[in-house]
Amino acid sequence: MRIVYLCQHFPPETGAPQIRVYEVSKELLAQGHDIQVVTAFPHHPHGIIPDEYKGKKYEFEKWDDIPVHRTWIYPSKKGSFWKRLISYFSFTFSSFFGLMKTGKVDVIIVNSPPIFLGLTGLIGAKLKGAKFVFNVADVWPESAVKLGLVKNKMFIKLAEILESFLYKHSWKIATATDGIKSYIINHSQPEEKVFVLPNGVNTKFFYPQEKNEEYVEKFGLQGKFVFAYGGNLGYAQGLEFILYAAKRMQETVPHAHFLIAGAGPEEEKLHKLKEELGLQNTTFLGHLPLKEMPKLFSVTDVSIVPLRDIQLFEGARPSKIFPAAASGVPVLYCGKGESAKIITENNIGLVAQPENVDSMSEKMFEFVEMKVNDRKAMEENGRRLAEDEYSWTTIVNDLLQNITQK
Repeated sequence: MRIVYLCQHFPPETGAPQIRVYEVSKELLAQGHDIQVVTAFPHHPHGIIPDEYKGKKYEFEKWDDIPVHRTWIYPSKKGSFWKRLISYFSFTFSSFFGLMKTGKVDVIIVNSPPIFLGLTGLIGAKLKGAKFVFNVADVWPESAVKLGLVKNKMFIKLAEILESFLYKHSWKIATATDGIKSYIINHSQPEEKVFVLPNGVNTKFFYPQEKNEEYVEKFGLQGKFVFAYGGNLGYAQGLEFILYAAKRMQETVPHAHFLIAGAGPEEEKLHKLKEELGLQNTTFLGHLPLKEMPKLFSVTDVSIVPLRDIQLFEGARPSKIFPAAASGVPVLYCGKGESAKIITENNIGLVAQPENVDSMSEKMFEFVEMKVNDRKAMEENGRRLAEDEYSWTTIVNDLLQNITQK
């Protein structure tokens, strides 16, 4: 099958969308399919295009054997929503050129957000006689509205019209979670048109490992019980509550230590809060490349996956859960809904109430005091769940089953 994946983000950038497209593409390639990726020049998270891509409008390359067409984008730094919007639209238009360079294809899969990219994919599919699959990883514009990122009523209305239009004209709709699937079905789409394409994990890359001595020495983790977070430092994660909980732990459990890896719009604010709280038990590692993440998990006793207390997030399934599970690291999930159910039903961690410092610090203390056998069971359950349900081979097999149907 000839497949094109159209997405704004792809390695060498790191993040859930980038990893998902890369891993799905690699697995499709391994199974003998003709897969090409159309994406932007690298620019996330700092809004800076690397020197080797600067000044270019288009470039074709092989990324780990995956054919990749890169086109120009206006790189937005940590600026206003409108600057990010200009960035979205710049790639929406330029990516059409990359799409036309892919030749004849059977299926075009488009990642959303940004939702505007769906128009490029739909038009491209019409011109190429291909099937258009809309991959919805986040409901937009609703998520942006509920996070307070978009307030212009006219813009919201136009975005909602575009959203409904793309749902209606998609051949199939792939969703990251069951919650998003239900949302789209409730927006008048037939159930047989919508399927779940969840976040997954490369279980050959992430697996239980001995503590990395380099990290132990570098961050002074001897004798420490380590809580770690790795990912975007954004508003949606509500990481300030983790720092408040870290303050509580500093006062009651001196050997608890917190590692926070990542970059994002809340980074400066979080650094200032750390200073204000006088946290001696918290270390910011900055942005870590993907190849470093197994080292981080090797020294981690509990992986923290937090979200804000917003109803929309009850249908979320953060990708951060699965590398931790595959690495045999129990998860402290600060949230409600779909992911909380995965954690508790499979016994791979504990669940705290989001934005609730009392609940978070209580669960952290519970982890510290937990019997070795109980934590060992969580570690083994996590690895088993990752292998059985969230490996990329399993996920791609489900994808192929859905897109090969008449």
